[in-house]
Amino acid sequence: MAQSKPKLILASRSPRRRELLAAAGYVFEVRPPAETAECRLRGGESPAELVARLAHQKAADVARRVDEGLILAGDTVVECDGRILGKATDRRDARAMLRTLSGREHRVLTGLCVWRIPGGKPDVRVAVTTLLMDQLTDEQLEQYLADDGWRGKAGAFGYQDRTGWIHVIEGSESNVVGLPMELLAEMLASVG
Repeated sequence: MAQSKPKLILASRSPRRRELLAAAGYVFEVRPPAETAECRLRGGESPAELVARLAHQKAADVARRVDEGLILAGDTVVECDGRILGKATDRRDARAMLRTLSGREHRVLTGLCVWRIPGGKPDVRVAVTTLLMDQLTDEQLEQYLADDGWRGKAGAFGYQDRTGWIHVIEGSESNVVGLPMELLAEMLASVG
């Protein structure tokens, strides 16, 4: 008798992750983790260690509240010269982040955790995409900030906004949006 496919449970509040999964044809339900599962950087943690830990914490939080399913959790940050940039807290913070990235190469890292409940072990991996942001004029910067495109986005920018001033040099475009679809497909295939 064939084993039935477990339901996919997205442990995330991210509308972009939902959009990417839906656009790829995945059927899933959303169970956001508690905000306490999203505590930030610990001393001495690399960007890759941070996103891997947070993805696992989010999955573990949801795993405690479901009987069965295939939990998918992720966490994304931007890193520039060793500095980790999460989501901007306000417009001033967003301006500072975008000025840091302006004219520079940087990386987007997403930790993914796929965990079959019950009985499975968490599979945690990290996707890295290298980007280059054009040198922004004050006018470009202020227009982007005025349109609130920075809200809720790591590094205060959205690749999906198609601004024309963010370029993928190497890696997954969907990773920059918050869910590396190629890595996800590989991880789901390994769970069966």
